[in-house]
Amino acid sequence: MEFEEKSVSTTDGSTGAQPRVYSPVKRKKRIGDRKDGRRLRTLNGMDKMIPFIMKERSDGCNTYADEFDVTECDAFCKQMIRSGHQNFSFLHVMLAAYVRTVSQRPGINRFVSGQRVFARNRIEVNMAVKKEMKTSSPDTLIKVFFEPDDTIEEVYEKFNSIVQENKKSTELNSDFDKVAGSLASLPRPVLRFIMKMLFWLDYHGRIPDKLIKVSPFHGSMIITSMGSLGIKPIYHHLYNFGNLPIFFSYGLKQRRTTVDPEGKPVTRKYIDVKVNTDERICDGFYYASAFKLMRQYVENPRQLLERPAKVVEDIE
Repeated sequence: MEFEEKSVSTTDGSTGAQPRVYSPVKRKKRIGDRKDGRRLRTLNGMDKMIPFIMKERSDGCNTYADEFDVTECDAFCKQMIRSGHQNFSFLHVMLAAYVRTVSQRPGINRFVSGQRVFARNRIEVNMAVKKEMKTSSPDTLIKVFFEPDDTIEEVYEKFNSIVQENKKSTELNSDFDKVAGSLASLPRPVLRFIMKMLFWLDYHGRIPDKLIKVSPFHGSMIITSMGSLGIKPIYHHLYNFGNLPIFFSYGLKQRRTTVDPEGKPVTRKYIDVKVNTDERICDGFYYASAFKLMRQYVENPRQLLERPAKVVEDIE
């Protein structure tokens, strides 16, 4: 797909924290835009046709596997814990690396809805969280909003505050849980009708913003830790309802012995990552550049303590 990004570099003059380098470009809402994204109008003909050829998100799924060297990342996490960041983990690094990657490769934060390609207005990360690490404990789904120039400490604070809020009670009482519980209690014919209406509203960009803000099926990406369950990562499907274009899954930390440039054996730590992507939002070359950038941030996380030098805006 075509990319002609524009750089945005501004400061907010705030004190006590690093100055912001990002301020959203103010645009007038145009016909065809959605509450959660603006329609991309400068794509070439083939890119506009792809959502009509691959109508469903499941039609455009591509899977990707990689491994990240987390030797430096592991040491960084231990340092952050010693500095007072309780429970700081690889998950926080992954989230911060993703947010920073979006700031430089905004195309991975696009989505397809109503067979049109949109640039998402926000960075929205979804995750399933278990109330307690027990088989009998229920899952709840959370959504966290980030800014493209967030530092890793800001990502940590924003994510943890939402998780802790949802773990205060063993009851399923998040906003999503309340909506899902209300819908699930309806008779099946009524629920089927409502779901058909929601699919129609979503297709035409008329689904209520309040519902989008709590829906785990709408967002920039969803992430799951298989390592916390003691297993290797899986290729998780994408959902046809909503507009999630990326699903990240990562597994257990493993030690492997390799050979350094001088021929000496060295032991490094690795984590396997598997990703399911919607190929309709950008091409393979762009995805590859984004994943390589993300790996660089994960393997050298200290650079995430500072704001990016600039934030790149997606095309019109």
